Amino acid sequence: MLRYLTAGESHGPALTAIVEGFPSGITIDRELIDGELKRRQGGYGRGKRQTLETDRVIIDSGTYHGVTTGAPITLRLVNNDAKLERLQEPASPRGGHIDLAGSINYQTGIRQVLERASARETALRVAVGALAKLLLRELGIDVIGYVRELGGIAAPPLSFDLPVRDASPVYTLNPGADPAIVAAIDAAKAAGDTLGGIVETIVTGCPIGLGSHAQWDRKLDARLALAVMSIQAIKGVEIGLGIEAARRPGSQVMDPIAHEADHPVSDRRFGFRRPTNNAGGIEGGTSNGEPIVVRASKKPISTLAARGPSVNMATKSPQPAAYERSDVCAVPAASVIVENVVAFEIAAAIVEKYVGTSLAAIKAAHAALHDLARTHLETWGTAP
Repeated sequence: MLRYLTAGESHGPALTAIVEGFPSGITIDRELIDGELKRRQGGYGRGKRQTLETDRVIIDSGTYHGVTTGAPITLRLVNNDAKLERLQEPASPRGGHIDLAGSINYQTGIRQVLERASARETALRVAVGALAKLLLRELGIDVIGYVRELGGIAAPPLSFDLPVRDASPVYTLNPGADPAIVAAIDAAKAAGDTLGGIVETIVTGCPIGLGSHAQWDRKLDARLALAVMSIQAIKGVEIGLGIEAARRPGSQVMDPIAHEADHPVSDRRFGFRRPTNNAGGIEGGTSNGEPIVVRASKKPISTLAARGPSVNMATKSPQPAAYERSDVCAVPAASVIVENVVAFEIAAAIVEKYVGTSLAAIKAAHAALHDLARTHLETWGTAP
């Protein structure tokens, strides 16, 4: 089983993750991991905190001469803005945050819960996902995330050219939509408000058979939904058409199946072709060889410069909500976070399917199962 735990507070000394079950034999690419961390810190609408931190991963265990050993991997990010015990206790909770429910649940002040609940924790999840991408890269699986809508302004992808996304101030694949989105962020900032949006991640190169129909907690779409929904401020997750599928008749939702006889032996779809991908690459909880499409809705950040109404925790009298330094818009960052969380879940499904403690073993199992499936299809109907 490939899994991880995170620890640390937003303004504590460091954030730490322990990754267990990562196979041996994979060369660590720090440039890739740090590059993902840098993307997470970028995007138009981010706050001052991102200028104070320069996230660079520190790997404290699980590698030898830069290659994974199969032992637990410890990833650490140092907080340059560490000042947890010098920060004041907020007098009034912010609506939309953990402040009130958390302080009641743990019988503590607000500070003790908001620091752990902070989206700063997602920096670790990006580092872990970037580590998982090193495994996926070895198997020819690619993951790309981008912004599809922000502040109600649609930005459907016009291509899947990564340089286009990386040149966008808001990480879209639609340069024509960027000026209007930037203007909307500026208007929200001037009003002391915040903006949310929709991000999308597409996974290509997945083999058929990740996940399983056999039990509810092994379904790939369910596992992806859980992982993405656990990200701070994500309020909805869709696979493929998602909610739109409920508005259409079945004839406009099902994906027809065709077969291309003259296909390469290495074809991961074994010649099967779909003119549409409304299922988002997953049928019956199992990957079907088509691109996996995961979409997530991120609410506007609830910390407002304009400060919404609240209650003083000591007197219980009305008082404006406390203000913690925050972003006007973190939707571009959310696209990076979702992308890397999805990458980890796909990697976990890979390790589960191609059981092996090393990269070599996983590759061998992948090839063997591909050959078995091909033989099964070629001899269909001939076996007793």
